Amino acid sequence: MRACRRQIVSLPSLAAVSLLIATISCSRQAPLPEEAATQPKQDEPPGEMTTSTGIEMVLIRGGEFLMGSDAEIDARPVHKVSVGDFYMDCYEITQAVYTKIMGKNPAKHDGENNPVERVRWSDAVRFCNARSLAEGLQPCYDRKTGQCDFNADGYRLPTEAEWEYAFRAGTRGEYYFGNDAANLDAHAWFEENARGKHHPVGQRRPNPFGLYDMAGNVREWCNDWYQVDYYKGASGADPRGPAAGEKKVLRGGAWSSAAESCSAWARYCDDPGFTDACVACDDYGFRCIRRPRSR
Repeated sequence: MRACRRQIVSLPSLAAVSLLIATISCSRQAPLPEEAATQPKQDEPPGEMTTSTGIEMVLIRGGEFLMGSDAEIDARPVHKVSVGDFYMDCYEITQAVYTKIMGKNPAKHDGENNPVERVRWSDAVRFCNARSLAEGLQPCYDRKTGQCDFNADGYRLPTEAEWEYAFRAGTRGEYYFGNDAANLDAHAWFEENARGKHHPVGQRRPNPFGLYDMAGNVREWCNDWYQVDYYKGASGADPRGPAAGEKKVLRGGAWSSAAESCSAWARYCDDPGFTDACVACDDYGFRCIRRPRSR
């Protein structure tokens, strides 16, 4: 089992969306035939949009997939789950975006186009609520308890299942580009190429869904509570993690991570930081998702 680190201390109209041009477009590459899974399958490429606060997102079409791995005890067993459609940020939230929404930058290492870091889970959900309000959407999180309203149309953190589904992007390997960790350098910032720091988002190759830095740069907070044996009963539609816990899940590798920790299934966890005494690490970040509006 991977050890959990303890800390010491309104969307635009469709017409308007079609005219928006991304500063850095969300590009996609098709999975190699040997990597492709029979599920999930997208009948058409995911749709892209830029929100009214200037953040690029991609529409992920839901489906069924095999989650987890037999490689680690907390990733067992491999189990079948399904998720619905959702929009996901193409990039990890940058320091510039976080400062624009929250009026401050908690990052230890400055870089406006670098991912914001040293954010606790509680900071990430406050950002989600603030971003929702800035766009005229209903906030998902209760300010006192952190409880998520999945029926709200605002922003939230992805569940573990949504995050892994988005990472895998229809592939079945250890990574979304296959099983060979030697190819990780082209797709992620991790301990072997990051030179001890994070880097501007979007510099490595995206996955087939057009999502950047899913395998590295900073770890990403998920909505779920962590439980080492949760997968034993997690099969089904839209699993949302245990009802309660002590630590929240982080997914994806970071600039400080070994290659194995950048895989599709690797799990990590830490204190959510409801008290100011808990300070997050400089390899913790996040990205947001939201549900599509009903047609």
